[in-house]
Formats: sequence, structure tokens, C-alpha cells
Amino acid sequence: MSTPTKRRKKNDYQASPQAARGLDFFFGKQRAKEVKTQEPNEHDEDRTSAVGETEVHGDCGEEELTDEQLARKLQAQWDEEDRQGAARPHQPADVGESQTDDEKEPPDKSLNNGNGETLVEPKAEVQVEKSNAFAALGKNTLSLQSATAEEDTTSYTIPFDQSPLNFDPQHYLPDLKKQWEAQGGRATYALLTHCFVRVNTTQSRIKIVDTLVNLIRTLIEGDPESLLPAVWLATNSISPPYIDIELGLGGSAISKALKMVCGLDGAALKTLYNKHGDAGDVAFEAKKRQSLTLRKPKPLTIRGVYESLHKIANAKGQGSQDAKQKIVERLVQDARGAEESRYIVRTLVQHLRIGAVKTTMLIALSRAFLLSRPAGACFQTKQRGELAKLSKQHLAEVYARGEELVKACFARRPNYNDLVPALLEVGIEDELLIRCGLAMHIPLRPMLGGITRDLGDMLTKLQGREFSCEFKYDGQRAQVHCDDAGKVTIFSRHLEVMTEKYPDLVALVPKIRSEGISSFILEGEVVAIDRDSGDLKPFQTLANRARKDVVIQSVKVDVCLFAFDLMYLNGEELLNRPFRERRNLLRSLFVEIPNHFSWVKSIDATSADSDTVSDFFKQATDIKCEGIMVKVLDNAQNPELAVDMDLDPEEALPAPAQPAPTRAKKKATAKSRGKPIGAKEEAEDVADTTKAGTGRRKALLSTYEPDKRLDSWLKVKKDYNTTADTIDLIPVGGWHGQGRKNAWWSPILLACRNEENGTLEVVTKCISGFTDAFYKANKEKYSEDGENTIARPSFVEYGGEPDVWFEPQEVWEMAFADITLSPTYTAAIGLVSEERGLSLRFPRFLKVREDKSIDEASTNSFLAGLFRKQEARAPVAQAGNGEAEDDLYEE
Repeated sequence: MSTPTKRRKKNDYQASPQAARGLDFFFGKQRAKEVKTQEPNEHDEDRTSAVGETEVHGDCGEEELTDEQLARKLQAQWDEEDRQGAARPHQPADVGESQTDDEKEPPDKSLNNGNGETLVEPKAEVQVEKSNAFAALGKNTLSLQSATAEEDTTSYTIPFDQSPLNFDPQHYLPDLKKQWEAQGGRATYALLTHCFVRVNTTQSRIKIVDTLVNLIRTLIEGDPESLLPAVWLATNSISPPYIDIELGLGGSAISKALKMVCGLDGAALKTLYNKHGDAGDVAFEAKKRQSLTLRKPKPLTIRGVYESLHKIANAKGQGSQDAKQKIVERLVQDARGAEESRYIVRTLVQHLRIGAVKTTMLIALSRAFLLSRPAGACFQTKQRGELAKLSKQHLAEVYARGEELVKACFARRPNYNDLVPALLEVGIEDELLIRCGLAMHIPLRPMLGGITRDLGDMLTKLQGREFSCEFKYDGQRAQVHCDDAGKVTIFSRHLEVMTEKYPDLVALVPKIRSEGISSFILEGEVVAIDRDSGDLKPFQTLANRARKDVVIQSVKVDVCLFAFDLMYLNGEELLNRPFRERRNLLRSLFVEIPNHFSWVKSIDATSADSDTVSDFFKQATDIKCEGIMVKVLDNAQNPELAVDMDLDPEEALPAPAQPAPTRAKKKATAKSRGKPIGAKEEAEDVADTTKAGTGRRKALLSTYEPDKRLDSWLKVKKDYNTTADTIDLIPVGGWHGQGRKNAWWSPILLACRNEENGTLEVVTKCISGFTDAFYKANKEKYSEDGENTIARPSFVEYGGEPDVWFEPQEVWEMAFADITLSPTYTAAIGLVSEERGLSLRFPRFLKVREDKSIDEASTNSFLAGLFRKQEARAPVAQAGNGEAEDDLYEE
């Protein structure tokens, strides 16, 4: 006997001779039997739970209308009332609450039918026939409407992508506030959605920043209390990384919500996901296909959505999953229109994909508060008319001061909960840096080191400077906070709390600080060690240590903290002091305990001491260190060294305290997709390279610059050499191998990040550097139809189609011979060439970067910078057609 599935595939279907019975048939039976009430059946359970128990009555004597005719009539009446401002005021309720609609807004009046039964009369003045089964359910409950009919046209007409110098929020706020009155004055989520849509339709960094600036200005002047939630939602998070708040939602919660709200079954949902590959796009299509709803959605607000996310994160214990599911379903249900559904779901899965990364948001905040302020604030702002008269160069200079101030504040205290309220109160003023300075138990973003090709490159960059060479240990970077009460907190380089992971270090802190030290913040490297011999162990050993609920007695992997910097002491910031002074304070005020707490091994040298530095580098690699870190000791050059090396004597003067760029800037072109280059950026570009015929170079500061990668700190790793650098890439796909490798994935597709739009740009395929054991483990991890493989993702830019797509989740360090222009790969297209992207020749796998998240993988701008360096040291023509790279993968 054939199965039901097979029967459905046959083409011999014959319609039943019995006529289909429509709604009129069933309602006719009810009227004939004079049924006074309608009992909910099993198909109406979900509907009943949403609308509450309501009695329905028929009246044979009244003019008969169909469900749809009556509903559309009611809807037209209610829409007319809304337009005339006749809607009753009511108190807004938070999204996700379990109240029924009748509880939220009671009916205007009740009628009694003489039998003690209450009929709910619609609010409309016109008497409405109740011959329909749903006619008595009331205004808030019944709304037979299309999913796209209720989009917020007021918000969607605001030209957020205008230049901020032409955009005036006050022109649009009267209509917006009138619309927000029904929500208690709260800004609607439609406004934020409109901003997301505008941002997502452009790759221009200028347009993205302008759009965010205009949204922020609208909220500053219209609803300042919604600004902080909007910033969190736009940056795809709800809390800083050092506060452990997780939504804890799986894909099943989103799937269930879409099935329930949009009426999809599992097969239809899977078809949509296979086609689009993005949960938000699936929600968009599902909402468009949802033709009718039985409930008038209550408009979402920005604050309501943000508070709902916190309710999801805070739901704990028994029944928490059900509570989370209800909130998710309510959010999806109340999303008005397909676009709101798209971004609600993307927010729930923590993958917003609008390109509003941290740096972009900080720039937007600084420019917005330069132009707007909330009602009642007294800080100074700039007049749009005056700024419009400035040249691009002078306008960039005006913007630059505020941008650097806001970035510096966020680097010292990386929490929008501190930054945004301070901006609302004081604006772009120096006081902002005082309000958002260093604080105990709040991690500052660590300073990062620049990359060099080899020792010779490092010595060239630091000519005329005194510097310290330090072992670069193969461990985990740690930031240790201790207050005057003795409380200790340890943070990782990603600002995550590691205090529970290292209880032995916490117990060590009282022993290492001398008398007179009340509070401090120091930085060091935690390394696995053999306490008896003092031998260092690799990072893999350290990674085996448990992360939570570690008890000192159960510790099996001993560690030593090698300290290298001191940023805060007894309530005073030390960031602006030279590295030599900070290091002296660290070593004089703390007590060394061998194999428990020590200083990084170091030597002081100059570029004339090449042999000494080379020997020190060899010592580091001999004991399994990654290489060495080289740090400038003083802000100014040594004048004697400058004379001896025939350098410009002006470089020996103290350098001005201004931040340096974090990466090489690209020239602005019509298709560059970058932010505008102003006077400051142009000056930095010039300073990055040595001028022909002179020794002038950019001044290097020895201060501690949080969240910056500067050449005043340089790392020289053992894997670096004169012909190849390394790059950190994300594996995103693979093909079935051939021959001996047919059971594994080989080659493997790798991508870099585009931090402007949040996508991943494929760079190369790799088959080198893998062991058989790695191949086997990799195939198990990314097994076909496993949890780590996905349908084609829309956020990966690649024209080909691998046999399987990987869920992006890890970072691999890759070596390579050189970088070529490629017609196949689009990575960094527009940064060095308008027609071609960049690819790697002879890529080789080195190791998995377990210390890095995918948000810290190399960017396309970093790849472009490596290409420029390569061109500078070897200006030869690139491969003509760029197709030689693909020849490497013929197995």
C-alpha cells in the first residue's frame, strides 16, 4: 500500500462530488437553531486565548454580512475615528504582558439581553449588524486586515538619509508626537525600523552615518527617554559584554512564533529559510503572506521592545521557556508590516546586519549632539547654517573633536548606559570625559599593538626611539581590578568577566600589593605554568581550565600572571603618563612571587641594538612564546639618537597628545563606501608614510591609548617573515575532498569581515596546513545537516556555491605568500580596485584563534592595508588574470 506521501504525489486526483460547505452554511444552521452562544472549538484555541471569552449572538432579522464585509466595515469606521482623533485614551502596556485585550481597554458600555448575559457593543456609533460570528468581539479584538495595511506611514516618510545639515527634526515631530500620544508619548518602533531600512539600502558609510545622526536627533528632540533603548537596539545588543545578560533563545522559539502568528507549517517555513538563509528575511516573507489577522496589533514602541528583550533575558527557572515564547510571539504578532517583522526577528537572533558597528554609532552620537539637544538642556550646539558654510575640510575638523571625545569616553567606560545619559545632560563638552572616566570593576577597552613583518621592519619604524622588548606569552590577556575594599574583578580582552575562572589569582592579589595601595587596575598575561620547574605551557593547556564555579582546591592547571602595565592607581588615572613611568610604578609598588605573579621578561634597547634584540627574540621563541612586544618608552625621541641617526631634530620634541588612526585610511572615491576624509585624516595619511628625501615620520606616543592599535606598540611574532604576513579569517564553507580526502571538507572557504555593512567577504580557499586529525574533527564539527551547517547565508558575499555552508563561529590564523587582485573574490573591492577584489596566494592554515571571536577577525580594510604594504616593498605587477589561485585547489 502506498504511503500518504506517495499518494499526494499522484496526478489522478478527483474532486469529491459533495459540494463544499462555506461559512454561510454553518452560520445558517446557527440562526435556524437560534443558538445564543458559540462554544470555542479546537481550531479556535489560539484565537480564543488572544481575544478572551466573548459571547456571540446571531439575529436572523438583520441584514446578513459576511465576516470579511463586516470586518472591513468596522475597520473603516475605526480608521476614520483614529484620523479624527476620536480614539479613547488608554494607558500603554509593555509588550509581552499576558493581559487580554479586553483587560487592557474595557468596552465603552454593556447591554443586557434579559437573561443575565452581557453583550459587548462596539464603540462605533453606527449600529452594526451582528449576524456574523465575530461581530460582537469589540474594536480592540476584531480587525480583519492585511499584514501590510497597518504600516506607519508617518514614520516611513521621514527622509533620514538627508544630510544632517539639511534635516530639521522639528519639521516632522508635530505629526510624530500626535501619533505617539496613543502610546503614552513613546516613540514607535516603526521609526527605528524606518532607519534600519534606509541604512540597509546603502553601502555608503556617509549615508549610514547621516541616517543614524538624523534618527538620533529626532529622538533627542522628540523622545529623549527612547534614545538609550534605540542605541542598544541599533548596535545589536542589550548590555555591555561585562554584564552577563543573554537572551537564551533558540531557533525553535522563532520558528514557533512565525508558525503561530503567520499560519505557516514546518515545510513552508523550511522552504522560506532554504531560499533566503536569514531569519529576518524569512519573517519578512512570512508576514507578507499573512493575509488576515483577527486582532488589531498594538503598535510596538522602542522602549517596549527593549524592555521585552530584558524580560526574555531575565526569565529564569521553571516555566521560563514558556514565558520567553509568549513574549517572542507577542513581539512578532504586534509587528506592523513585513519590515518590522524582519528587524524584530533579526534582533531576537542577535544578527541585525545593518552595519551600525560600535565606531559608526559613536560617530553618529557625537555629530547628533553637536546639532541637537533635548528640551531643557543648556549645553551649546552648532547652528546648521553656520556648518553648511564650511568647506569639507573644516567641517571634518569640527566633527573630529567631538568624535574623538566620544570614542575616548566609550573606550574608558564601554557602556551606553553611562555614555548616553551623560551626553543628554552635558553634550559634547570636556566634562563628558570626567563623567565617563575609568571606574573600578568596569573594564576599559585594551590598547592593541601594530603588526610588523619582521625585526627589520620594527627597527625601521622605531628609529631614534628608546623602546622596551617584552616576551609575548602564549596565554590569555587579563585586566585586574582591585578596589579599596579588596574586591577583585578580572576581565578578558573581550571585556568578559573571568573572576570565577581564576579564584587562585583573586586570592593572590592581597599578597602582591604593597602598603599604601588602596585601588589599582593592572594588565598582564595569564599563562599556564609548571610551578615546580617554571616551564611555560601552551595556550591549549590553559583553555582546558573550567570557566565557571572553579574552586581553588580543584584547580589542575596552575597559572602565573605576568604583569606588564598599570593604568589606574589609588583613584588616579595613569593613561596619559609615559610607559616608562607606568612600568616603574608597577614594579616598585607590587611584590613579585615567582611562578605566581611576575613581570614580563623585558630588555630596553634602541634600533642600533639589532643583535641584542635578535637574541632576545630567539630567547622568546625558544621557550614557546609567540614572539615579542615592542613598546615605546617615552613620548619624545632621544635627541642624541636623532642626531646619531641623522633624523629630523623636530621629531625629538614632545609629541602633541592626539590620537593616531587605528588603521590605514583609504582615499575617498565615488564608490569607496567609506566615510569622508577630512583634514585630520589626510594629515594622518601623510604622516603614515615617510616623505621622500626626509626622515620625518608620525610622532609616536608612549601613553596608554584604550581601544587603539598604534605603532607605539608593535608585535613581532615568530610566524612573521619578510615574505608573508598572517591574517585572521572566518571559515564559511567547504567542498567534498577528492581522493584520500573524499571523507573531509577540502578545500575550505574563508572570509574576512566588512565592518561597514556587517557582511563577510570571501577571500580564498585553503587546502594547506591541515593534519588528518584536524580534517576529521572539522568534518565532525561541520557535518552535513548538523547544527553547525546552514543554508546559503545572505550575509556572505561570494559568487560560487560550496557543497556546504558553515555557521560562522571561529577564527583561523592563516599565512600566505602574497596578495593578488582577483576577478573571483570581491573582498576589499573598492578599496584598492574598483573592479577587482583581493585574494591570497598559497594560503596555509596555522591555528585556530581560540582567543578571538568572529567580531575580531581581520577586516577588508586590514587586507587592503597588507596589499598596500606589499606593493610598497615590492612594486611589481600583480598576476594578470588572478586565476592562478584557483589552480591550487585541483586535488
